[in-house]
Formats: sequence, structure tokens, C-alpha cells
Amino acid sequence: MAKPTKEMFDPKTFLAKVGAGKTILELPKNQHVFQQGDVADTVFYIQRGKVKLTVVSEQGKEAVVAILEPGQFFGEGCMNGHPLRIATTTAMEDCVITSITKEAMMSAIRDEPKFSELFMSYLLTRNSRIEEDLIDQLFNSSERRLARLLLLLANFGKEGSPQPISVNISQETLAEMIGTTRSRVSYFMNKFRRLGLISYNGHIEVHNSLLSAVLHEKPLLRERD
Repeated sequence: MAKPTKEMFDPKTFLAKVGAGKTILELPKNQHVFQQGDVADTVFYIQRGKVKLTVVSEQGKEAVVAILEPGQFFGEGCMNGHPLRIATTTAMEDCVITSITKEAMMSAIRDEPKFSELFMSYLLTRNSRIEEDLIDQLFNSSERRLARLLLLLANFGKEGSPQPISVNISQETLAEMIGTTRSRVSYFMNKFRRLGLISYNGHIEVHNSLLSAVLHEKPLLRERD
């Protein structure tokens, strides 16, 4: 008798369904997934919605360090031995999120090459983004940092057309992410709109002209703080 063939493993299907060590969470807007200081023993995968990562310093100052979208993991620090969460994660809109125990993640990485490839690709992309963010903070003006952030939030450079940016992402959040004040962000946003680099229509639409300005370092983006 011929041996039964093993069913093809689809990592996206694996992440979308309840199973051993996995739970599907439906979270309303503004609900925390976990908070800074919580025990870290689970990895999360976003199926739908956006999640904000914030960190609070010992002095009580809060900073937004990332906005995550569908197809991204978070909480993976537990895989590297971090016993406690170093950030707070909050749903920015209604979300569907897969919760995966550390044990289930280790098993999938060990036994399923396609899942391991997906997770490694995410980690490498995230590491590159962190390096780019650090360079951005060190060498670019707040105006250029805002322009780059808007391009990233609109998914420029990814497959498909650029996406509108939800109005749920406030100017205060943008300011926290680039390390400046809300008033400066408001000034730059109005300037970008006046120059035709972005537009508002119930959401923020980022135009190709903003990408061109950033890539070619047009004078309008050379002003220092």
C-alpha cells in the first residue's frame, strides 16, 4: 500500500485557525493585547486591524515605537528569553489576532519549514526597519522623518497600490513616533498638503510626489529643526 501523503502545510491557514496552543482573539478598538511588565509567554499574529506599540519610561513619558498591520507578528521577544513584556500593545481599531503559545511557535518552527521561512522573513524585515529607523532619527530632520513615516504607513514599496492612512492615526501619535511635537507635525502636514504631496478625504492619501521629494532630497525637505 502506498503511504498517505502528508497534507501540504499553509502557514497562513495555520495562523488563521484555532488549534493546539492557538487562540483567535477579537479585540475592540483601544483594548490592550498586553501591557508593559506583563509575563511574556505568547506570540501574536495580526489577521485584521492595526496594533500600536507604546513604551513608558521610568519618568512616565510615553512613546509610540511602532504601528503594526495585518500579516505582522508581535510579542516575539518571549522566544528570546524575555520574561516580561517591554511594551504595551493596543488595538487601534477592531482587530482579529491569533495568539500562539511559545511552545506552539517552537513546534511549528521546528516541524514546518514554510512557517519557519515566514517567521524568519518577518524577523529580518523587522530588523532592517529598526536599523533604518535609527538612522532616520540620527541624521534626518523631523520633516523628513514625518515624510518617511507617511510613506511607510501608506505601504509605499510593497506589492500593490499605496494605501490610504486611517484617520485613527492621530497627529499626536505621528509626533511620538518621529520624536517631535504635535504642533510641528500639524505644520508639516499642512505644508505637505499645500504642496500637493498629500491630501485629505476622510483619510490621508500620500502621493508619489512625496516619495520623489524624499528620494531626491528636494529643498522642501531639507529644512532642519
